[in-house]
Amino acid sequence: MSNSKNVWSRIDEKAPAYFALSDRIWGMPELNYQEVRSAAEHRAMLEAEGFRVTMGAAGLPTAVIGEAGEDGPVIAIMGEYDALPGLSQAEGVATPEPLEANGNGHGCGHNMLGSASLLAAAAVKDWLAAQGLKGRVRYYGCPAEEGGSSKGFMVRAGLFDDVDVALCWHPASFSGVNRAFSLACVEVEFTFTGRASHAAAAPHLGRSALDAVELMNIGVNYMREHMPSTARVHYAIIDAGGIAPNVVQAKATVRHLIRARNLAEMWDMVGRVKKIAEGAALMTETQVVAQQLSGDANLVGNLPLEQAMQANLEAIGGPGFDVADHAFAARFQATLSQEDIAASYARFDLEPQPGEALSDIIYPLGAGNDNSVGSTDVGTVSWVVPTVQCRTACYAIGTPGHSWQLVAQGRAPAAHKGLALAAKAMAGVAADVIENPALLEAAQAEFAAFRAKNPFVNPITDDIEPPLDMAAH
Repeated sequence: MSNSKNVWSRIDEKAPAYFALSDRIWGMPELNYQEVRSAAEHRAMLEAEGFRVTMGAAGLPTAVIGEAGEDGPVIAIMGEYDALPGLSQAEGVATPEPLEANGNGHGCGHNMLGSASLLAAAAVKDWLAAQGLKGRVRYYGCPAEEGGSSKGFMVRAGLFDDVDVALCWHPASFSGVNRAFSLACVEVEFTFTGRASHAAAAPHLGRSALDAVELMNIGVNYMREHMPSTARVHYAIIDAGGIAPNVVQAKATVRHLIRARNLAEMWDMVGRVKKIAEGAALMTETQVVAQQLSGDANLVGNLPLEQAMQANLEAIGGPGFDVADHAFAARFQATLSQEDIAASYARFDLEPQPGEALSDIIYPLGAGNDNSVGSTDVGTVSWVVPTVQCRTACYAIGTPGHSWQLVAQGRAPAAHKGLALAAKAMAGVAADVIENPALLEAAQAEFAAFRAKNPFVNPITDDIEPPLDMAAH
């Protein structure tokens, strides 16, 4: 671990401004690729800090990159700032209370995520200058993590080709190094086209696209019995063909999110789902077109970087919650089921502690299991550059991701303390990599050994356009 941890003191000095940034982003929740105001806030902070700023990276209007430093290793610190639909919620209120009917909300803590990552980058920038060290720190403001796969488009555009190490984090109930396991995924829209007709006078002349959607979904549901236990398939009907039941629906669209343990398994699943769609079209005498919107690779771990991040977290300690933080969190924990709380402990192989609303522990390196896992576009980055992430406690134990309870806790002092811990952990690893060439060499050697045995094809292929309007449905 680096002896130059005055990078942490720089985070302490800068933290209030970044707590305010997080709170502002919380107050302007924007969906995939619509994060115009949030990106502008991050750009303004980068410019105020003296970064060299690029907007519209990889052809994504709400992507922003800031770079500082000269020569030496390139450290990427990735941030996010997209929100989720239907999760509008008043802050600090322990009952469902939307600020806007069907409005958006930061139900995954991305208001904190981008702010902490930018804070870490700013601290490393100042530390490099003060120490007179060679190195570049680059903040990647990444839109549309929630299904839009912006990092995959950035990888495809070559924006990580010169990066030596990539760092990220995520808000959680507990603090520690993120176990490098996630599901590879693709999001595909299936649009069926049939023939409209009067549903009563001439039903025999119609060919229902909605029937095809329903038959496809039934087929996928039957497939669940015959797919790997770690695979997942979810769907949403994007266009049901209209609101008139007396019209045979001539067009309908369903969006499927297909996940599996690794890329090979995922592509096999995608092929099976496409066959089901073709079967549904055959049964209904309709036509189907499949359009891939996005895709993420599974996470690849890097033990040297994970060990460095664990050492930083243990040296810093937990977020440092106080009595008021615990009392605040307890109000939200009271809205949760015992199953929610138990599942939160089980995710990190921890023993439940009755009456504990917040956690200050650093869980052991490697803790966790494969039973509760999602997907992230950080996975695609981890296939092209050595990557490490941490999680830090920001909210009540048991709080479900993508929930109104998480939104309500997103501006609390506990959230700020978890944000600061994450920034210190990432900045500490960046300092270690720059000061300790052996660490960088070990991280890159492990990465090269993995890639030598595992060829990579970006799930964002050349024919896929960024789904900039996917939130409009």
